[in-house]
Order: sequence, then structure tokens, then C-alpha cells
Amino acid sequence: IAVTVPTMRVSLPFLPTLLCCSAASLLLLLRWRRRKGLWRKVKEARQRHDRGLAQMEKAALGFRKQHPSVDTVSILSLPLPELSRKLRDGSLPPEQVFYAYVGKALQVTRETNCITDYLQESETQLQQAARPGQPGLLYGVPVSIKDSINCQGYDSTIGFVSNINNPAAEDSVLVQVLKKQGAVPFVKTNVPQSLVSYDCENLIFGQTFNPLLYTRTPGGSSGGEGALIAAGGSILGFGTDLGGSLRLPAAFCGICALKPTGNRLRYLVAAVGPMAKDVESLALSMRALLCEDMFSLDSTVPPLPFKEEVYSSTQPLRIGYYETDFFTMPSPAMRRAVRETKQLLEDAGHTVGRYINPLCKDRDEGELDKSSAGLLLRLSKIPDWLKTLLSWITKPFPGGSISAPPTSSAFAPQESCHKFIAQWKKLNLDVMLCPMLGPALPVGYPGKLSVAVSYTILYNCLDFPAGVVPVTTVTTKDEEELKGYKGHFQDWWDRILAKGFRGSVGLPVAVQCVALPWQEELCLRLMREVEKLTQEKNRLL
Repeated sequence: IAVTVPTMRVSLPFLPTLLCCSAASLLLLLRWRRRKGLWRKVKEARQRHDRGLAQMEKAALGFRKQHPSVDTVSILSLPLPELSRKLRDGSLPPEQVFYAYVGKALQVTRETNCITDYLQESETQLQQAARPGQPGLLYGVPVSIKDSINCQGYDSTIGFVSNINNPAAEDSVLVQVLKKQGAVPFVKTNVPQSLVSYDCENLIFGQTFNPLLYTRTPGGSSGGEGALIAAGGSILGFGTDLGGSLRLPAAFCGICALKPTGNRLRYLVAAVGPMAKDVESLALSMRALLCEDMFSLDSTVPPLPFKEEVYSSTQPLRIGYYETDFFTMPSPAMRRAVRETKQLLEDAGHTVGRYINPLCKDRDEGELDKSSAGLLLRLSKIPDWLKTLLSWITKPFPGGSISAPPTSSAFAPQESCHKFIAQWKKLNLDVMLCPMLGPALPVGYPGKLSVAVSYTILYNCLDFPAGVVPVTTVTTKDEEELKGYKGHFQDWWDRILAKGFRGSVGLPVAVQCVALPWQEELCLRLMREVEKLTQEKNRLL
């Protein structure tokens, strides 16, 4: 005992250190193993993705060898309404259309990295697309689906590694109705992680690029859809819109999109809506989806069929408009897009008048505060309704929170909606013409410029239907005028936005069309009128 006791007295002080070191080593080991497991899942997902693309190539090449005389170029050039008519009357076999789009989608994703999954059962679904009796409005039409919308047997990762190998047990209501209408969902498309971004990149599938200029983002969060449709790899796609996630990719990629009233179609945290190259395709998709199948599968969707008489009306419209929200200064091209579209509408016999937004201080730009103190000042100037919505959006994510001021209440969006509608009614408006952020920003810029979604997120907060239509492209004159762009606050965000707008000659710029809740048909009507007048103008140039 005399020998061992001193030894114990010497070693005991080191015991806590040894235990701490052991615990730390164990934690590091567990963390390493967890990270290794996560990267293994990423590798598996990427391998599955590559196998899907290989299957697409095999399917497209196999069909081409068996049917060398099929003119895929002419098939891909058909607008959706004409394609749909040919499919339904039997003059165009659905197999030819399907494999034409499989081949084109494969080419597009190799250039832009926009597809996450190939829905292989779509090849057999072709034989089941026709319903007994009259075929559905979308019979034989290949459609693309955003990653976050459930398709049975496939992951809806939303860019999170934890969602890998967690396939959906059943199709979402949207996909079920599409299939009942004869459509053939054939691919899922890429999104930014969490969807709360208007870029399009995640750890699993990487960055998606804008097909019009690969250094630019296609927008987000429905960025994969925007890239695929703009490049011709899909004729009709579906995404969601939480703060502009349909409209921003459409504007950046030069296509059309409609964000309906939140619950007009099946609601998935964000409003679900269509994307396509033209307005009539959006209208056709809404006709198909607003059907008894949708209303019976989801009793929360109000049974409001598509109002054809509203969409097809030729009566002059009373249109409100504004050029800036006094928060994000529009680029020269954005402002010009609104002004030129306003003039076209007036020349066509519509009444267009300036709208004063009651939710924003309508100040003379020359009187705006020039002594910006950076981020804190910019955040302090965010309208209460926007703070409330951003706080709700970012709440689920660690570290993400923008607190609304003490005067804000849980009902701020509803109060804002009442104010907005009151002004709308006072002016006796039918619809609204608004700016749309553009042109497309460089890859990575959206992460630095979350505030620039102010033009779109307003109509998520108000829950108004809103769509975008491309109307012009950036000119050298726009680029020259951009040299004088300072923004409303002349802060860091304004400087970064000005830098992001540069070097954009030739890229598309859109306008936003808005209607009151549940008036999607009226919104689409304004979009159709803007599209028609823009096309007529371009033909004369």
C-alpha cells in the first residue's frame, strides 16, 4: 500500500483531462463518421442521377434508331396548344413527342445541370395516358416537375442531404391530376437548398446555369424548371412560389409563369403554378387542373373551374401601374419595360393610370435619405408587412430571423391586404402592371441580394395572383444608363445590385401582371394582352 498510494495521488489530477480528451476524441470520431455517412448519401444520389441520365440517353437513342424518319425538330417547335390538339386528335403519336423531349431534356441538362431525376416509369405511363372516353386536355404532353413536388418513389430533397433515400409514398395531388388529364411527368428539376433563395444550387446536385448565359443564375427556387423550359427541354413545367420562386426564374430565363392565389391549386407551403414559353400554355394548364379531379382529391381547393369568358374577353381593361416600390430601385431596363408596356396598352385602348402603393411611402426620389448606415438602416426601412413575411419564412432555419417591429401584429399581412385592396377599389382597377426584377444576375449574387425580391414577395404576402411575361431585352443604352445607377439608399446592397446588372445586353426583361385574389383568369388576360402587343411591336421592328 505504501508503494501504490503515492502513485494514485500523482495520477488522479490527470484523470479529468484524460476523460475530456477521450470524450472529445469520441465526439470527433462520431462527427467524422456522420459526415462520411452524409457524403456517402450524396455520392449515392449523384450516382442515381447519372444512371437516370444514362437511361434517358438509352431511351432516346433507342427510339431514334427504330424511328429514324421522325422529325423531332418540328415536334419540339410546336407550341403547347397546337401540340395538345395534335396529340388528342391522333395526328401525332405520343411516343414521338415523349422521346423527342427526353432527348432534348438530356441535351439541356448536360449544358445547364437542371434535372435531378428521370422518372423512368414515364415510359410505360405513355400506354396509360389516355382515359376512358375523351382524353384529358394534356393527353400525351411530357411535363417537368420541381424537386419539392412529390412524385411517388422519388426523393423530394429540397437540396438537403437528410432527405436523400426518403422517396415519396405517393404522388402529390398536382401530379395525380396531371396524370388523370393524360400528362406524362418525366423529369424532376433542381432547386436551391431549402428553396429560400432565388439562385439554384445545392450540395447534392450542384449549380444550375441559365441557358441564355452560363455565368448567370436561372433564378430560383424553381430554377431547374426555368432553365429546362427556356432551353426547350420541357414544354410545360410546374413549380412553387414562396416569394417569387416561379416568377424570378421565368423572368431571368425569358419565359412565362403564373403564381395563382395560394389555394387555387393544391397548396404546398408555397403557391403551386405553371411555367411555359407562352401565356396560352399557362391558360391551358389551368383549364386542365381546375377540374373535378382536383376538387375531389383535395377538398381544401375551392371548386372554381376556369372562367373562359373572363380570359377570352376583349373588353378594355382599367390598369394600374408603378415603376418602383421605393425600396429596390429598378434597373434602367426594368423601368423602360414598364413604360413601354404601359404605352402599348394605352395605344390598344386600355385605360392605364398610376397606382400609389399605400404600403410604401411614395416619396420623391430626390428626397430619399442619402446618409445610409448600411445593413441596419436598410433593414429598418423594410415595410412592416415585408418584415413579418420574411420573419415567417426564415423562422424554421437556424440563425434566420428578421424581427418585425413591436407595432407589427400577427395579422399584419391581412391588414396590408385590406389597405392595398381599398386603394385598388378606389381607383376602380381591373389589374395591375408592375416591374419585375431583371435582367438575370450572375451566379451567386442572389445570396448577397435577398432584399431584391421586394417586387415579387409583396404579392405572396397579399396572396394575389401574379404572372410574368418577357417584353424586351437589355440594350446598350440601358447599359450606358446603368453607369448612373445609385439605388434608393446608395448603400452596399445598391452597389452590389448595380454590379450584378452590368454586362447584360441581350438578356430578357419581363413585367409583372397582377389581379385580385381568385382572379387568375383576369391576370392571364392581361398577360395575354401584353404578350400579343409585344409580339406585334417586335414584328414591326
